[in-house]
Amino acid sequence: MTAGNKGARSLHGSRDKQVRIDDMVAAPGENMRINGDRLWDSLMEMAKIGPGVAGGNNRQTLTDADGEGRHLFKKWCDEAGLTMGVDKMGTMFMTRPGTDPDALPVYVGSHLDTQPTGGKYDGVLGVLGALEVVRTLNDLGIKTKHPIVVTNWANEEGARFAPAMLASGVFAGVIPLDYAYGRKDPEGKTYGEELQRIGWLGDEEVGARKMHAYFEYHIEQGPILEAEDKQIGVVTHCQGLWWLEFTLTGREAHTGSTPMNMRVNAGLAMSRIFEMVQDVAMSEQPGAVGGVGQVFFSPNSRNVLPGKVVFTVDIRSPNQEKLDRMRAKIEAEAAKICEALGVGCSVEAVGHFDPVTFDPTLVGRVRSAAERLGYSHMNIISGAGHDACWAAKVAPATMIMCPCVGGLSHNEAEDISKEWASAGADVLLHAVLETAEIVEG
Repeated sequence: MTAGNKGARSLHGSRDKQVRIDDMVAAPGENMRINGDRLWDSLMEMAKIGPGVAGGNNRQTLTDADGEGRHLFKKWCDEAGLTMGVDKMGTMFMTRPGTDPDALPVYVGSHLDTQPTGGKYDGVLGVLGALEVVRTLNDLGIKTKHPIVVTNWANEEGARFAPAMLASGVFAGVIPLDYAYGRKDPEGKTYGEELQRIGWLGDEEVGARKMHAYFEYHIEQGPILEAEDKQIGVVTHCQGLWWLEFTLTGREAHTGSTPMNMRVNAGLAMSRIFEMVQDVAMSEQPGAVGGVGQVFFSPNSRNVLPGKVVFTVDIRSPNQEKLDRMRAKIEAEAAKICEALGVGCSVEAVGHFDPVTFDPTLVGRVRSAAERLGYSHMNIISGAGHDACWAAKVAPATMIMCPCVGGLSHNEAEDISKEWASAGADVLLHAVLETAEIVEG
């Protein structure tokens, strides 16, 4: 299934017109557009690296495929005249200089890493959309007062090394660097070791950079924009999140010869906790979600009751009180379930951020850019976490979203249209330019 042209207007009518600097100052350049074909070609070229098994991508953080993707991105940035900095978490900062040496940079970006069965656009659209903004400014010979920094945050997904948004969390000062380096993947390899192995351990202190503002462009990862036939999501807030990793300890035993009343079944406790999480989330409707997406059984044999089960409960809400209440209920009820079955239970919070309200001024610039460009738009709350959530702790930040077909993401069938991608990048261009301040002459 492809997105086609639903909800999209022609983006090409004004692309070849020369835009005068004085016109852009007067009315931030209604005629100015990014090169949608070039953006799309870059997305398709990056998608060749770390191909999945069903049309998507497997470019998990700090794998060889991640390293290859980074090198291609650097090549494109070099060609665009950007200079590279890399911090000690492996985040890439590619800088286009401004005219004022004392002006703080405007940061624009997202992430290149993917889920194990990820799509071609989640995160990547934001990084390459930011690069396309710079390429367009180069094409038009536009200078800005503030530098513009295209950013590829490391380990946004958290699929290999939990928690998600790890590098931006260290940057914002909410996750210690040593803790991040010590995070292990399912094979026991640490973040610090793998960062060094693929050759992307930088020398910049994490968080030393100062931001004037931060913009992130992303697919919605939900069905709302497509259902409402809107081209642009003006992101006003982001849901808060808790990832609660449960470790349940039972007793390994033969499934055929162990009487039902003599079992210490960690798998049974797990199933009851799953049902309880569903009930807790439903009791907090509207504006709350909860579920489980990852489970590890040990020994994971057909005829052996598990001695240990590890799984992560993911709960989210834009309401702080609901989020805290859900966590408290789930932990308390899980303890009761396990006690009744004689199963050991421990819980570790492996990921968290509070609900985020994005900067009203930047949100207003995104909205006004969409209106000037004639794109349909609506306010939206991000259901997923993003690096912008941590960036918002250290600088004014906001996000722009484009639709995705059927709301599908974290799936190899994830799909968008070239028209959707271009529209959001056009809005990004205008909002970034208004913030970075065009310099005449």
